[in-house]
Amino acid sequence: MDMNANPLLAPAALPDFARIRPEHVTPALDLLLADAEAALEKAVGPDVPPDWDALAAVLDVAVERLHVAWGHVSHLQSVVDTPELRAAHTANLARVIEFSTRLGADERLFAKYKAVKATQYERLNPARRKALDDALLAFVLGGAELQGAARERYAAIQDRAGELSQRFGEHVLDATDAWFLDVPAAEVERQLEGVPADVKQAAHEAAAAAGVAGCRLTLKMPCYQPVMMHARHRPLREVLYRAFMTRASEFGVPEHDNSALMRELLELRHEEAALLGYATYAEAALVTKMARSPAEVLGFIRDLARRARPFADKELAELRAFASAALGLTELEPWDRAYASEQLKQARYAFSSEEVRQYFTEPTVLKGLFALIETLFEVEIRQADAPVWHDSVSYHTISRQGQVIAGFYLDLHARAGKQQGAWMNDSRGRWKRPEGALQLPVAHLVCNFAPPVGGKPALLSHDDVVTLFHEFGHGLHHMLTRVEELSVAGISGVEHDAVELPSQFMENFCWEWEVLQRLSSHVDTGRPLPRELYDRMLAARHFQSGLLLLRQCEFGLTDMRLHHEPAVAAHAQRVADEVNAEVQPVRAPEWVRFVHSFTHLFDGGYAAGYYGYAWAQLLSADAYSAFEEAGVFDPATGRLFREQILEVGGSRPALESFRAFRGRDPQIDAMLRHQGLVEA
Repeated sequence: MDMNANPLLAPAALPDFARIRPEHVTPALDLLLADAEAALEKAVGPDVPPDWDALAAVLDVAVERLHVAWGHVSHLQSVVDTPELRAAHTANLARVIEFSTRLGADERLFAKYKAVKATQYERLNPARRKALDDALLAFVLGGAELQGAARERYAAIQDRAGELSQRFGEHVLDATDAWFLDVPAAEVERQLEGVPADVKQAAHEAAAAAGVAGCRLTLKMPCYQPVMMHARHRPLREVLYRAFMTRASEFGVPEHDNSALMRELLELRHEEAALLGYATYAEAALVTKMARSPAEVLGFIRDLARRARPFADKELAELRAFASAALGLTELEPWDRAYASEQLKQARYAFSSEEVRQYFTEPTVLKGLFALIETLFEVEIRQADAPVWHDSVSYHTISRQGQVIAGFYLDLHARAGKQQGAWMNDSRGRWKRPEGALQLPVAHLVCNFAPPVGGKPALLSHDDVVTLFHEFGHGLHHMLTRVEELSVAGISGVEHDAVELPSQFMENFCWEWEVLQRLSSHVDTGRPLPRELYDRMLAARHFQSGLLLLRQCEFGLTDMRLHHEPAVAAHAQRVADEVNAEVQPVRAPEWVRFVHSFTHLFDGGYAAGYYGYAWAQLLSADAYSAFEEAGVFDPATGRLFREQILEVGGSRPALESFRAFRGRDPQIDAMLRHQGLVEA
């Protein structure tokens, strides 16, 4: 096969995303899987000694090449999905999972790594010791100690679970993309009263593209969220809310219903845990996390909910009173809450989210973000040329002292065929390759902001700005590492409940006056955010923070119960309803089906780990308090954070890294203060 003819195989510094086509996928996987298979057989044979470098030279090179190429395919399927690309991805997914499962459970390879530990452990550097310990644990959790029928069943579970997870995400994407509501031209003024002008303009352009008059509304966030927050027409809000909260459930088309997939996935996860000797999937999942047991996690979540509940009760009472007196909403329905909350915030703090959004033009936000990163972490960011998958995507490099150390792709705008949400994925990790070359890390930073309309730059809400900083925190963790062992460089090897520390840490800068001055430039006047508007934003920072934390607790508790109670696998919705009743001051409507689109749990790697967001908030708030004490732009504190948190990646336990930065164990005080959950 001509390697240069297939962009998934061509040797290049960066992948040629512009050339990758669905028809390239299977031929590339044929070759890469065959090479990885041959490398595995050679590695476990007599010619390769139980030596770290020898095993890496034979096996790691071939496996990394496979993982990187497959990562490109999976990435494209998430950002520019087409029926052809989805078919190619689906056709090869089981093959990749099957090889990875077999690799992670190979008794012969497991024996070689155990021999490496027995003979070389004391001579390995600390990063390699951590990588070896992680690898040996992964073998155990990957079924390497299973025999006979149990081993075969474990492999079958991995294949089936991978297929189901993929289908779950596809159902959510398809259900979201398929739904729309056309508002006739004669009804636009009445039904879209209050909706921001650029959102209406985008809806008008969507309708025109579909060949219909009026405006087309969708469930994609740049449309759904502002309509729910600003539309005065109550029936319109109800229609959108019902559609959004019942996506991929029995209330939609049968082919998008995730009910059966959730049940089977949960059953398979608990069966997998039982094969490995654990009572529940949650017990197995926590082996590689900071939290020590499901009981500790459940106690942590319920304690947070207990602390947040008095604040949430007060916030809801205030919202109801305002909605009744000022808006005429005697019964506050779920589809009223975002709208009433926005109106209350405007009335109380004299500003709207839409007013603030005019100051956050995308180019200025990026310029300010890059400048902050350069100041704090002593690097330089520059845009560079690289093939991309969409004309709105850009590529950038990060340098230190004139030397490029990493790169990242920036894909910020929502569009058809792109999964909702925001995320950071690694395109490749930092690695001192066996032949001696240093492989530099590359990241994908993906968001779903509203694209530019009317010839003006794209506008970001303050929440969008926070999201962007969050994902960049993940990216910096991945890209600024100095570890050269692939499996513990950057985010690799970091406990899942600590991996959100850098991302949530970065969010705090979005509330600093000095930072916001650099991020803001009014779309019409070019002026930065006024101080008096900032003061009102700051006063509103903890607006409804009790209700927001309860929602997070609801998600985390639902996740942990589903993965720690095998008997409830067939009753995921019932568990969600029970948790809602336990945590929330007001029950959700009985038809709400948020778990059916809960991709974090069923297609996002957060199963039995969603609590990690709150867990990491404790770590990140305490870490940021060091900057509050020393000064937001203090170079010494920035350098210490970079050296002790970002650069070491997963090469040591997260708690050790935190202690090295803060000089002590984490404390909850800063988290409660940052969320406004302390009495004045």
